[in-house]
Amino acid sequence: MAPTTHTVSNQVPPLVGYDVFAADLALTEAVRRHLPPELLAGAEAELGELGRAAGSAQAQAWGAQANGNPPVLRSHDRYGNRVDEVEFHPSWHRLLGHAVGAGLTGAWNRPGGHVRRAAGFLVWTQAEAGHGCPLSMTHAAVPALRADPALAAEWEPLLTSPVYEEGLRPPERKAGVLFGMGMTEKQGGTDVRSNTTRAVPLSAPGEYLLTGHKWFCSAPMSDAFLVLAQAPGGLTCFLLPRVLPDGARNPFAIQRLKDKLGNRSNASAEVEFDGTWARRVGEEGHGVRTIIEMVAATRLDCVTGSAALMRQAVAQAVHHCAYRSVSGGVLIEKPLMRNVLADLALESEAATALAMRLAAAYDADTGSERAFLRIAVPAAKYWVTKRCTPMVAEALECLGGNGYVEESGMPRLLREAPLNSIWEGSGNVQALDVLRALRHEPAALNAFLQEVGRARGADHRLDAAIRDMLTELADLEGIEARARRLTERMAAVLQGSLLVRWAPPEVADAYCASRLGGDRGAGFGTLPHSLDLASVVERARPVDRRGA
Repeated sequence: MAPTTHTVSNQVPPLVGYDVFAADLALTEAVRRHLPPELLAGAEAELGELGRAAGSAQAQAWGAQANGNPPVLRSHDRYGNRVDEVEFHPSWHRLLGHAVGAGLTGAWNRPGGHVRRAAGFLVWTQAEAGHGCPLSMTHAAVPALRADPALAAEWEPLLTSPVYEEGLRPPERKAGVLFGMGMTEKQGGTDVRSNTTRAVPLSAPGEYLLTGHKWFCSAPMSDAFLVLAQAPGGLTCFLLPRVLPDGARNPFAIQRLKDKLGNRSNASAEVEFDGTWARRVGEEGHGVRTIIEMVAATRLDCVTGSAALMRQAVAQAVHHCAYRSVSGGVLIEKPLMRNVLADLALESEAATALAMRLAAAYDADTGSERAFLRIAVPAAKYWVTKRCTPMVAEALECLGGNGYVEESGMPRLLREAPLNSIWEGSGNVQALDVLRALRHEPAALNAFLQEVGRARGADHRLDAAIRDMLTELADLEGIEARARRLTERMAAVLQGSLLVRWAPPEVADAYCASRLGGDRGAGFGTLPHSLDLASVVERARPVDRRGA
């Protein structure tokens, strides 16, 4: 019997079948800004293809399926033999294979590689965020391995390969591999110098046997891992393969998978080593120094991944409000909702601009840019990842009850949002790392001040914020207790300086008024009503403007 009690109307069409890259003005402009002209056409073609795939119904279905069917641990086979494998839904492999094929693990030896990869990571993460973990770890392993040229020559071609092959086999029998990471232990967490995993040297140079545990092991299905362990000379970095050269399985007992708040499609594990073979990377006792380049690269991915979640949340909110009618008009035209959407759009654009600027610094690879990254990466990681959760929550609210329902996709974004603030060092770790750079690396502060100084004189609120920041920097009294406050100021000033230089006037004006000038309330949607909010919101609409 056909229903007769109501007719479905005033429902918003799904945001599907669009080009995620071309519809994002902040991102497309950043790519054009940071890439050399001779690379632009090829990069835009690649990113457009990836953007259309990310916005397709197929990719959206893959994301839902991968999260609705989390990975499963197979510790033993049917006969009782340990296999320690993690099974994933086929959609996980499709997502991962598409990402690897799009070059999201191959930035280091490619012209403009980091800008191109960061833009692609920002685009593809909007299809599904969980599989970004092995992409990030594999990408970030390259600079750490370069501490040992022989290891780098052996592994780097496989790490940067555009071919994804699932399953554990000897690396020489695969066209591409994935890497994971194992640093933290249950007694120490981020205090990795308290690690107790032991590394006993063998007779062959650079070879060791490891015994111990890792409380959080990222991407445990990977082909190899970078781990920290205590060698005779102190805390040392090691490359630990899952399959040994003779084809035998390296002892690597996966005790359990973590039952996480979000990031459901991705596996995080507790693992045990018991006479596990590994090769030293770098010198004994220099483990943190060796692996820190991997940590820095993954921290940048935390910024980029959060920017991706923020962009997708804004796109969904603005799209919904462009179609949903209330009191005789669409929501996007209502002054109060327009204020909320504009505030969200500012947060998203500032995050995108900062992530892409950091990626460009990696490509430049000069002394001043490396110094800039030393302080800008932890500051950005602290601030952007912390802004992600409240921003996504507000975007969800724009959809009302529909946003609280799983079918909208918004709950998955909200569950994912806190992850990047915790992963690779939570807020205090980042703020203290900024202080460490300030105290011990004066070139880092000089490079940071030169960067924000490029926008001085363009906006009086930015100039005032820079002066206030310098006052904070000059006062070392109780600076550790003020580390979060200082880091927040530095990140907001950096974002403001980038938007003043590169964003449209209405975006820069609104950011400086609200984030630097203090002309807003405590929540989103409290911007000054005199700003050009309609233009800010229209800029954030997920529509393809290439033909405009």
